[in-house]
Amino acid sequence: MAELVFHKSSQSNAFDECVEVATNVPGTVAVRDSKNPGGPILRFTPAAWADFRRALAQNAM
Repeated sequence: MAELVFHKSSQSNAFDECVEVATNVPGTVAVRDSKNPGGPILRFTPAAWADFRRALAQNAM
């Protein structure tokens, strides 16, 4: 498997804790905790990740 390349949101700064997301591996969206980069990684299908983001957006209103 290719190495995951994680990115933090452009809305975060160096002092905030947030999730990091990697989308560089086809068919996989990987998510990890920015304060524990060596810790567990959750992997989702792109469709499941899109559903999750959609649900968050709907609940944020």
